[in-house]
Amino acid sequence: MRRTKADAEATRKKILSAAERVFYEKGVSNTSLEEVASEAGVTRGAIYWHFANKTDLFLALYDAVPLPQEDMIAREIETEAFDTLAIVEKATSDWLEMLAKDEQRQRILAIMLRCDYDNDMSAVLVRQKEIDERHNATLELAFTRALERGQLQESWTPPSAARALHWMMMGLCTEWLLFGRRFDLVAEGREGLKRLFSSFRRPPVTTSDQ
Repeated sequence: MRRTKADAEATRKKILSAAERVFYEKGVSNTSLEEVASEAGVTRGAIYWHFANKTDLFLALYDAVPLPQEDMIAREIETEAFDTLAIVEKATSDWLEMLAKDEQRQRILAIMLRCDYDNDMSAVLVRQKEIDERHNATLELAFTRALERGQLQESWTPPSAARALHWMMMGLCTEWLLFGRRFDLVAEGREGLKRLFSSFRRPPVTTSDQ
């Protein structure tokens, strides 16, 4: 019986879903493709039809979790009518809310944080570096626009502001995912972002300052 494109896509999704479950329970390095195939109810050959190896399968899961609203930030920071810092703060805040509500996203990010990236999995670090560099470039551009528009405190440079925001988001998500979700990610995350962006923002010029 000839397989249709829809059949192939359904099988691929089934494999990804099974890999997500098994990787989350056992860890990537402790999981074989035979175990993923068994969980998915397919043959090992079916996995190789869609993915070259376990690294390729893991990268497909990685691609399922985009970074905070990158396209929206890139598009809207070019609009003069908008407050650049407010755009970035809202995008990162919204992403925290999305993570708190999306259990699949939580599992995939937890898998990534727990993964041993030695040997074959080093390819994932290469991909992660590429994505991080692109995302940080978008953030730096946003903070550059804020500086040009007189919104960014002169004590911050665009690269230092982008790094500070990146580190804060990584720290928040890592601690929340790996240590039992022991705080309210959305409420405390937004409060932390509010304080950080307050330090970024240049106070408005008053009459007495002129």
